Amino acid sequence: MTLTTTTAVGWGLAALAEVTPTPSPASYDTDQVTPGVVGFVVTFALAILVILLVLDMVRRVRRVNYRAQIAEELDAEERELAESEAGGHDPLAPPTAGAPDDSDRR
Repeated sequence: MTLTTTTAVGWGLAALAEVTPTPSPASYDTDQVTPGVVGFVVTFALAILVILLVLDMVRRVRRVNYRAQIAEELDAEERELAESEAGGHDPLAPPTAGAPDDSDRR
């Protein structure tokens, strides 16, 4: 049984070694083959689409960065407000200690 499989494998390898692929004869000049107008239009359209996608991505990334910066500034203001309230001083409250009252003026 091993002799038959070895022989079959040997014949298969011999057959593969004997067969060499050859290019089929071309009926056209291979130096003159071009994609033509259709290929140019498709390539140009893909280039335009890629440029538009990059511009859109840059715009979206810039928007995300601005939103993160504004959120960071708002968080900093809230922390300042919380720290000042914890200290007993409200920066948004009108000053009452040293300011004259309008009802005293006549």
